[in-house]
Amino acid sequence: MLQTNYNPDVLSCLANLSNDEVFTPPGLVNDILDMLPAELWSNPKVKFLDPVSKSGVFLREIAKRLMKGLEKKIPDKQERINHIFSQQLYGIAITDLTALLSRRSVYCSKTANGKYSICESFDNEQGNIRYKRMKHTWQSGKCTYCGVNQEAYDREDTLETYAYPFIHTDKPEKIFNMKFDVIIGNPPFQLGSDGGTRDIPIYNKFIDQAKKLNPRFLSMVIPSRWMAGGLGLSEFRKTMLEDSRIRKLVDYPVANEIFSGVEIKGGVCYFLWERDSKGTCEVINVRGDEIFGPFERNLGEFDVFVRDGRAVKILKKIIAFKEPSIIDNLSVDKEFGWTSNFSGFHQKEKEGDVPLYYIKKGKRNIGWIALKASLKVSILLIDGNYLFQRQVPMEVKKYQTLFWVNH
Repeated sequence: MLQTNYNPDVLSCLANLSNDEVFTPPGLVNDILDMLPAELWSNPKVKFLDPVSKSGVFLREIAKRLMKGLEKKIPDKQERINHIFSQQLYGIAITDLTALLSRRSVYCSKTANGKYSICESFDNEQGNIRYKRMKHTWQSGKCTYCGVNQEAYDREDTLETYAYPFIHTDKPEKIFNMKFDVIIGNPPFQLGSDGGTRDIPIYNKFIDQAKKLNPRFLSMVIPSRWMAGGLGLSEFRKTMLEDSRIRKLVDYPVANEIFSGVEIKGGVCYFLWERDSKGTCEVINVRGDEIFGPFERNLGEFDVFVRDGRAVKILKKIIAFKEPSIIDNLSVDKEFGWTSNFSGFHQKEKEGDVPLYYIKKGKRNIGWIALKASLKVSILLIDGNYLFQRQVPMEVKKYQTLFWVNH
């Protein structure tokens, strides 16, 4: 039987701007809001900021909770609406278009003081959801704030500059001239630094900027790549792992489980940072229908974050042997002259060849390579004793088996 009364949330049906500017599903927003203390929803003085408003969904879902939580303190519905939207909720849009969309979601009108706006307190079109077109600040061909390449992003006024207002200022507190109790949002993840294939992460800059405002609580949705890798993220990772104020972390190794149709390599996560609370972090891993945790973790226990809490016990057992790390023996990319797309081998054995065992596109294969080839590789002794050694000439005949992995 055809269901005729289904009325989906329009914000759950929006197509994403790109893989880097992803609209946040309402369900995910409420999972994040659930991490905040319940008493916030009944406090008429708490101020919330979404510094990267795209659809307005964070502010809208916060408004729903405040409307219910403040019902006894502000019984009159219209008075409660006016107070919440004019005194508690603030947003900074990332583009002119998302500013209009956010106001439509939050105020039910693309202009805050429009005829159909549910809030009667505003005397201007922007209300508390603001957007100001910004320009990059160029120095030596790069933006001093976000690091993008001038050649790719120094654009005419009719084109989007991607100079996000929240991070293109030294004084973010001047945007609204007030302090915020909660900063929450889903920042853009990365930008192409040269207009080509090399992307630089920028979500870390939103987190660093938010911390400058010193809120009581900070929560953002970000890629999980920061935990172990990422271009230019070494200092950010170190800061995050050493920050004992990160009290909750929820990690999704497969991003499209929460961002449908979006591929974000390494998955995504969201966290809760509490200014006035320090200690271990409650970590939850979610993969499909399986939820692992919560595990109480010390984020800074290792120089990278081991995502699966179950693996930590195994790692500790290995470390207890106090054996030399394989990192000291393995080669980095191109160390031996090979790259991940190396093809200098053949499928049929010739006299004097040695076997090359490799993985390509997830499948194990075997090829053959001439022993006299003037390459330098990582090798395995035939008697089973592993020897990974840098700059070993191929013509040394005792090395009879080669291993290579195509990434």
